[in-house]
Amino acid sequence: MTNNQTGDKDSGQQNRQILRMTLLALGVVYGDIGTSPLYALRECFHGEHAVAVTPPHVYGVLSLIVWALIIIISVKYLVFVLRADNNGEGGILALMALMEPRRVTRAKPFRWALVLMGLFGAALLYGDGMITPAISVLSAVEGLKVATDAFDPYVIPITIAILIALFAIQNRGTAAIGSFFGPVITVWFITLAILGLGGLVHHPGVLRAFSPHYGLAFLFSGGAKAFLVLGSVFLVATGGEALYADMGHFGSRPIRLGWFSVVLPSLLLNYFGQGAYLLEHPDATANTFYSLAPHWALYPLVVLATLATVIASQAVISGVFSLTMQAIHLGYAPRLRIDHTSASQMGQIYLGLINWVLLAATIGLVLGFKNSSGLAAAYGVAVTITMVITTILFSALAWNRWKWPPALVVALMVTFLVIDLAFFGANIIKIEHGGWFPLLVAGFVFVHFTTWSRGRMILGERIREQLVPVDTFIEQIRQDPPTRVPGTAIFMTGNLRNVPPSMQHNLRHNHVLHEQVVLLSIVTEEVSHIRASQRIEFESLPMGFRLLVAHYGFMQQPNVPALLRQAAAAGLDIDPETTTFFLGRETLLSAKKPSMAAWRSKLFALMSRNAHAATAYFHIPTDRVIEVGMQIEL
Repeated sequence: MTNNQTGDKDSGQQNRQILRMTLLALGVVYGDIGTSPLYALRECFHGEHAVAVTPPHVYGVLSLIVWALIIIISVKYLVFVLRADNNGEGGILALMALMEPRRVTRAKPFRWALVLMGLFGAALLYGDGMITPAISVLSAVEGLKVATDAFDPYVIPITIAILIALFAIQNRGTAAIGSFFGPVITVWFITLAILGLGGLVHHPGVLRAFSPHYGLAFLFSGGAKAFLVLGSVFLVATGGEALYADMGHFGSRPIRLGWFSVVLPSLLLNYFGQGAYLLEHPDATANTFYSLAPHWALYPLVVLATLATVIASQAVISGVFSLTMQAIHLGYAPRLRIDHTSASQMGQIYLGLINWVLLAATIGLVLGFKNSSGLAAAYGVAVTITMVITTILFSALAWNRWKWPPALVVALMVTFLVIDLAFFGANIIKIEHGGWFPLLVAGFVFVHFTTWSRGRMILGERIREQLVPVDTFIEQIRQDPPTRVPGTAIFMTGNLRNVPPSMQHNLRHNHVLHEQVVLLSIVTEEVSHIRASQRIEFESLPMGFRLLVAHYGFMQQPNVPALLRQAAAAGLDIDPETTTFFLGRETLLSAKKPSMAAWRSKLFALMSRNAHAATAYFHIPTDRVIEVGMQIEL
């Protein structure tokens, strides 16, 4: 086989792989933004702040929708923000990690402010993770009311049943049904395009709304009411942050290919079709999307829309799981039980506590708001703030780390901020109509993030005050040797330069030391993944001491037994059958002069008590663990 033939074969395989990843990305990345046609345009003409159905208004709203999709999604996220990948991983915490947050202290106020902004932006996504399943599934099921009024009493019960089923199967993971997502969403986008074309046939003139002057004329001549409509227009772009967060699963190229070849054309056709239908039927504002379909197709369309919204919800739920794991590994949240639901796909994880909290909140939202229009009034506030934060963080990254030309960075930041802040301003009115809910959730999560981070910092300072350098400790036992017992003792520590308190307490009370002592430090790096070949490094010290460092990315789950097997293969003499793990357990007490507010100290202590046990989190065999307790004042 010639080199050209080999190259052509490799190129063909690469293209097939990209197409496969693009298909899968359609199901995961674009589920959220792809279901926006169910409610976005309707809210512009049917909500509390809706405008009348007139040609100038329809043309203006369509123009705003077109350019929101082009500027926010196509340009901001797909052209620029996707460049900010942390070893292939995306999302606001990955973006924040690129800013080296763990090296930032309050002595650097500007950088510290960026870290706090990033944490708050991440916290806002929890509120989004609660609202998205509620509004998506409810808006799909509401299509039954278009077919017949007989379904009115059953819309909410059916919605809740679907949500319960969705969250109940989370512990099984999405690996088994992931390949089903892409084809279903592909059919969904084809359906969107066909429905849109059906509407366009009757009024093709709406395509003139591609011109931005219709949108600008609508905004500048419509007064405050036209400006407030931006809050509903923004619903077409709410999936932008989810798109960025899911980059690590598929890569930027399939995401871009899927958007420009399938998603954007289908969305534009459907929105134009809905606009054309409204011009022909000005009274059909209650459910414009379903009005595009012939009566015989309503039930199949409701089923397809429900499947699409379930898939969109699945993507958001998985995103919240991934976000939580990142927060744990970066030191902003206590350990929680993380179940890996796929042996081959690392991103497939399940967090039971987060899952059931999301379910309870989602059901509460459905019962509280009762319809998708009510939920739309609460939707968008959190995402607009997150988008503002993303713009600022990206600009700081491009300026400080990438050293882009200052003029380019300023031009991009000003352009994107003007648009982001305009949408934010239009969404402020939603706060009193339910927008307070995601902000309340974000505030709750943000307080927990910052309290845990601050508490661990203070706890580390208190522990370091009691530490003895390893070299000093080895010299002490050389001069006054304790009784050495057979086997290996592994002491987990965050600082290899000093002897952990658990070792000091064990020696002080038991007066023995194992023949081999391994100080194990697990380091979470500011990149998403660390190769196995770069995982470990160890050093031998006198008197049977070994230093072992394990490096993990913030998207990776540490596994101590697997780590020790790798270390043994690399030359470290460890016999799992004669190994004992020593872990420290701190009892936190209130100091006379606490280092943080009393209520935060109590919150930190509560979070510490309820954190997932280190043995389970690191997969350490419980029958080989000895815990050494100590009391520490905060």
